[in-house]
Amino acid sequence: MDKILLIDDDEGLIHFLSRFFKRKGYAVTACATGNLALERIAAETFDLILLDYKMPGLNGLDTLKRIKAQQVKTPVIFMTAYGSTDTAIEAMKRGAYDYLVKPFERQELSRIVSEALQLNARMKQVVRLPGTPAADAAATGLRIVGQSKPMQEVYKRIGQVAETDVAVLIGGESGTGKELVARAIYHHSRRRDRTFLAINCAAIPENLIESELFGYERGAFSGAERTCIGKLERCDGGTCFLDEIGDMSLAMQAKLLRVLQDGDFERLGGRETIRVDVRIIAATNKDLAREVQAGRFREDLYYRLKVITIQLPPLRRRSEDISALVDYFLARFSAEYAKPVATLAPSAMARLENHDWPGNVRELENCMRRSILLCAGDIITEEHLALQTTDGAQGTAADTAQLVEHLRNQLEQLIPAILRLSKSGAHANIIEMVEELLILKALEACDNNQVQAARMLGISRNTLRHRLKRHREKSAAPDTSA
Repeated sequence: MDKILLIDDDEGLIHFLSRFFKRKGYAVTACATGNLALERIAAETFDLILLDYKMPGLNGLDTLKRIKAQQVKTPVIFMTAYGSTDTAIEAMKRGAYDYLVKPFERQELSRIVSEALQLNARMKQVVRLPGTPAADAAATGLRIVGQSKPMQEVYKRIGQVAETDVAVLIGGESGTGKELVARAIYHHSRRRDRTFLAINCAAIPENLIESELFGYERGAFSGAERTCIGKLERCDGGTCFLDEIGDMSLAMQAKLLRVLQDGDFERLGGRETIRVDVRIIAATNKDLAREVQAGRFREDLYYRLKVITIQLPPLRRRSEDISALVDYFLARFSAEYAKPVATLAPSAMARLENHDWPGNVRELENCMRRSILLCAGDIITEEHLALQTTDGAQGTAADTAQLVEHLRNQLEQLIPAILRLSKSGAHANIIEMVEELLILKALEACDNNQVQAARMLGISRNTLRHRLKRHREKSAAPDTSA
């Protein structure tokens, strides 16, 4: 259960927030002054802190400074009255995760709190390398598994670069564990006690990623009702992981290059130069050298990022690690789901070892998760596995589960960015846009056979034709907004 500390002398607000968070399943502690809160923090660990500015004794900014000295990693959300956003921005500069302007909406409160708790959980999950004593990792720690020669080279490179502040570029196919390696570098670095933020560049639309990374000023665009601090600024002093950087637009690449070279940028719609000290770790499943040749990636940014490169091998090239990975996932998911699954039948293990794993370690992880959930006894047999066969036949349930999991991860990063622009109306056409894209892709996959495309989408042919006609008419309609 996540533990939240409320620091505010407003009894009415404390009562509201306590009920609000307890209904969501959080444990809540409240303190009326900064000094009382500091005493509590010294004796107890919290997952999130909500801090008001105006209080008797220590004000919010002074309390924040002392909190950060005691418990750096715990996200702090600063609460301030309308019109005092300058104070809130100053709190952000001093290490607050985000700020809320009173009176705040419940949806905004839920969004920011959820994101902050996810950040806290990620930073607590220490990633252990082989040979690291278990006592050195948190109870919720993760492991990078494998003793094959390609993985030994990966461990060696992590050890060489972790303690430096140099930019790192991680390459490898989807599912090979690029984010896990990035987090391992972070947990073994000098910045381990500061913020770590991960951003999936492919999951955020091009028109939103600039505001996500660099933030925006109030009034920068329609619906920008308050100054928003970008993730790079929130990461000041810490580490920022840019996943799928090969999907970043050329314009954004230029702005990122400036951060790497000079350590500064401007928020969207702003004129003030913001200076940050951020370590950049980037990852991609693309061949960036080819992307440079094709004109889709800046050559200067490419060479700036590839000072140190770590190339992760696909699972099919380190098949000797499959047995160790299976044992790891077996122990992890058996404990997670409280199912005493002891081992795999020899035929099931042989099937896993002979599979080519196009989805790499992520596919194996999902396969083991599903197998443990379906296993009624203490031995996983071949019938519990659902793998893509060499003739292209699909294990439907496993493939669906893997796709849903991947889609959920993408949406979790995309939806908060869309919701932040809800007041500007920028989200209004999202559902129609997704529907149109699904229809077009289904038709493309079926060679424009509407009967097959409708069957693929689970709708009738008449419904497909009606929706397709509607989208075409909307696309052809003249723009009268000018």
